[in-house]
Amino acid sequence: MSLIPLLVCDDSNMARKQLLRALPVDWAVSVTQATNGREGLEAIRRGEGEIVLLDLTMPEMDGYEVLAAMRAEGLSSRVIVVSGDVQEEAVRRVMALGALAFLRKPADPQELADTLKRLGLLGAPGVPPVPVASLAETTVGFRDAFRETVNVAMGRAAALLARVLKVFVQLPVPNVNILEVGELHMALADAQRGERLTAVCQGYIGEGIAGEALLIFHDSEVADMARLMRWSSSEYSEMEMLLDLSSVLIGACLSGIAEQIDVVFSQSHPQVLGAHAGLDDLIQVNQRRWKKTLAVEISYSLEGHDIHFDLLLLFTEDSVELLSHKLAHVMN
Repeated sequence: MSLIPLLVCDDSNMARKQLLRALPVDWAVSVTQATNGREGLEAIRRGEGEIVLLDLTMPEMDGYEVLAAMRAEGLSSRVIVVSGDVQEEAVRRVMALGALAFLRKPADPQELADTLKRLGLLGAPGVPPVPVASLAETTVGFRDAFRETVNVAMGRAAALLARVLKVFVQLPVPNVNILEVGELHMALADAQRGERLTAVCQGYIGEGIAGEALLIFHDSEVADMARLMRWSSSEYSEMEMLLDLSSVLIGACLSGIAEQIDVVFSQSHPQVLGAHAGLDDLIQVNQRRWKKTLAVEISYSLEGHDIHFDLLLLFTEDSVELLSHKLAHVMN
């Protein structure tokens, strides 16, 4: 009996592990894993991906580029996209590029099984089971596990932002690092690129997991953002517009993380930090309170507009152990 070549293509160890655990236990497949789109495309060319479970946000080559290359080369793999980017436009684009279905991360085992069955991809009944669970037993490190958690939350926040602004939000692979405050200073310096910045700051805490979110705008882009937000009233200032936008984006991202780790975050009121200020003013608040931080950086871009802004989630040192405990069930 021949096995169906299945390719799982995702840059996150945790995401691949979750997908492998979600596969039907009696599905007769041979599994190949790829850590980015370029690796995935090469595996498809080798015939290792008759069926492909494909992520969208990846380094080297993203899922959109993989689908476009498959179409250009006439590759006939059957693709199901499994992504944290749940924007309506993202779904429309991948289906237009030839994907057969779209599932949101983390994939629900029953939804995945139903989708495979609906598409006729499970094979004939009575096929002897071939266990794939052993492939999903690798240990996942904290940084990878938390990066994937942020990736899912980032996608949900982007979907909300896309609806509010009526744009397509281009998503990066989020950066997750434990930084000394001095290193954070350098990271912000890189984000600044010689421009003046305006940042909105909002604190959060839940079950001892605490930190601050910084949404950083380049001053040159604030007016463009205001136009997108349909800011026109003289009684509605640019600062109020930024506070409203920050509440939407920060709140949605924190909510997405909280849902996955089963906590409820209480959030302080957002406030403008260092309006029209340089870098040094932005770092002073955190420098007085802790020496290290678990820093999450997400750089959003709006397609068709020269608008980019950075969301930094800065978790306290004490939060790392608590987050590790919350993620233990997916890391092991």
